[in-house]
Amino acid sequence: MKTNFSCSLPVTIFREGKAFVAYTPALDLSTAGKTEAQARRMFVEAVELFFEELIEMGTVESALKELGWTKTKGSMQPPKVVTHSLMKVRIPTAA
Repeated sequence: MKTNFSCSLPVTIFREGKAFVAYTPALDLSTAGKTEAQARRMFVEAVELFFEELIEMGTVESALKELGWTKTKGSMQPPKVVTHSLMKVRIPTAA
């Protein structure tokens, strides 16, 4: 019997050239589409495929722990995003 669970994942969507990219640090997973809506659909599909592969390999818990997930009340929870902001940094360049 197949069981499902749901969780909320932090997702950042940005433009890269003509593509829209959807990325989640919780799974270190990204995908892209021609439109924002397509990127979102592709993201859902990528997450489903990601978990299907982990289940097939029997590595769900170990893979998620490596990504910083924690086990709480019998289920795995993604890391909490504390903040999302832009930070100005100095980047050294070759002389």
